[in-house]
Amino acid sequence: MIKQTHPLSPIYNKHSEILILGSFPSVKSRESMFYYAHPQNRFWKILPRICDDQRPLHTNEEKEQFLLEKKIALWDVLHSCTIEGSSDSSIKNAVPNDLAFLLDNSDIRLIICNGSTAYKLFNKFQKMDLGDSVEVLLLPSTSPANARFSEEKLEIIWKEALYHRK
Repeated sequence: MIKQTHPLSPIYNKHSEILILGSFPSVKSRESMFYYAHPQNRFWKILPRICDDQRPLHTNEEKEQFLLEKKIALWDVLHSCTIEGSSDSSIKNAVPNDLAFLLDNSDIRLIICNGSTAYKLFNKFQKMDLGDSVEVLLLPSTSPANARFSEEKLEIIWKEALYHRK
């Protein structure tokens, strides 16, 4: 197991309203220097459909522009950790990111945790500092390791959470 530091900056701007949090970037994401870069991760397959936007998102720049247009911020709970490959279950020595900075510089009122590890880590490290200022939801992971949910089922659940809450 190797100590890793998060290599990616958060994607957000002052207009961001929804923050999607993962746990820590996968090996592929760290190599590609962009979020959800593993070709089998369903994140970039379902998000455009959820947003009713079918334009192709091939480059990192296109993906980042898409997120900002849709007022979606993207980051991870952890700043650094010891991890084996991409395995969330192997995470040790976790150090959280400073979410307060991001929330203070945006309009974020909803945090979506992409999977149970992100949710558990968020609750452990950041929830108490945020209080009730934002709504926090746990959604099923878009990771290929989450075989319990089909791409279609993920799309339904994520769309409901993003656009039909409250």
